[in-house]
Amino acid sequence: MTLSRRIFLRNGTIALAALGSGSAPEPWFLARAAAAAGAAGKPAGRKVLVCVFQRGAADGLSMVAPFGDPHYYALRQEIAVPAPKAGDGKGNDATTALDLDGYFGLHPRLDALMPLWNRGELAVVHACGSPSGSRSHFDMQDFMEAGVADDKSVPGGWANRLLAANRPAAKPSPFRAVAMGGNVPRTLQGDVDALAIRDLSTFGLRDEAAATPRLAAAGNGGASAPGPRAMASGATGFEGLYASAVDETLGHTGKESFDAIAMLKKADPAQYKPAGGAKYPGTALGRSLLQVAQLVKADLGVEVAFVEDEGWDTHANQGGAVGQLAGKLMDFGRALAAFDADLGDRMADVTVLTMSEFGRAVRQNGNRGTDHGHGTCFLAFGGGVRGGKVYADWPTLDPDRLFEDRDLAVTTDFRDVFGEVCARHLGLDPARLGKVFPKHAADPAKFRGFMRA
Repeated sequence: MTLSRRIFLRNGTIALAALGSGSAPEPWFLARAAAAAGAAGKPAGRKVLVCVFQRGAADGLSMVAPFGDPHYYALRQEIAVPAPKAGDGKGNDATTALDLDGYFGLHPRLDALMPLWNRGELAVVHACGSPSGSRSHFDMQDFMEAGVADDKSVPGGWANRLLAANRPAAKPSPFRAVAMGGNVPRTLQGDVDALAIRDLSTFGLRDEAAATPRLAAAGNGGASAPGPRAMASGATGFEGLYASAVDETLGHTGKESFDAIAMLKKADPAQYKPAGGAKYPGTALGRSLLQVAQLVKADLGVEVAFVEDEGWDTHANQGGAVGQLAGKLMDFGRALAAFDADLGDRMADVTVLTMSEFGRAVRQNGNRGTDHGHGTCFLAFGGGVRGGKVYADWPTLDPDRLFEDRDLAVTTDFRDVFGEVCARHLGLDPARLGKVFPKHAADPAKFRGFMRA
């Protein structure tokens, strides 16, 4: 009987879902490892980056509406977000934009994020994206996660190369790079090990006393728990299968995956309760961010976490202040705000960065939606963010200045946004940015300044 390497390794990374699925009993040596593992000590000032990928091309012109641009309402007669009402100055009506600076307004269904803006912790980078003109979801997501414009020859993901270029002096935690989901995304693929975790609650290990008799019976024809000789020489059944996988198939990578399970048991995610009055929405994004919060607060050594949120492709019946997109934005904003509240003071060391492969066309289409576009907006918040400001070299929505006569032009390359977070939040030497973003002239002079130096 053999154990397929694919169960554990996918694109050079560790996938733990198979071990934590609950469909097979935990091997006795994992329970023993969990019992023996010490909890990771709290690292002083460890910086964490949480990437939130809005898959499907989020409409930045609705997320953060340029109500001060005279062309906005002419080009989006039925789906534009109404400007703040005259008189109150802040758009406190649920159907009008929330005034950020007299020109840009946050979508009213993102109101959960306004406290972060008011505290100077939320920043917007607008007219942002890739210089590539492709409007293919698949290609542009792949390129953005690879950290390139349009080069399919570059292997791995930008965040994995970041971790490889920024290796710690001490032995890194197996939780250094984590993706919430069943597969490791392109962003985290590469030479540095990364975990893909679908659900933390499936990783609980029973203690050895409870697991050993049952596993021993399965592996030794009903005999009692394996003794030292069996442990040393190689057990049969489940024990032999998993032990063989660790020693012969997985090597160092497999051992690290088991270390991760042991560490997670010590963190006891089943007993976790959000702090700060945080109320996560019952969406896939809400559940993912809840689990990232658990990992960060358990001090398991997370440096980069990746979560994704699907459903941003609004070709029809998009709506403006209300409607399909508004509902999506409400859940999105509440999930981000809950994460911020849950982490509390820990947000001083955490930056959350949202991203999307491209934006939507400026003009609405015949189905009261929007087609694939070009530029969009990214959000960043956390203790290291210079918030309370929209960072943009705004190209305007003048029809004569639209990209290919239809889209918001890109004036900030997404790699300069990512690079600024790498250098100013995660401490990467700017001289090494070329290792993270190959074939890009990385230059701190092009940073927008939304991160504190």
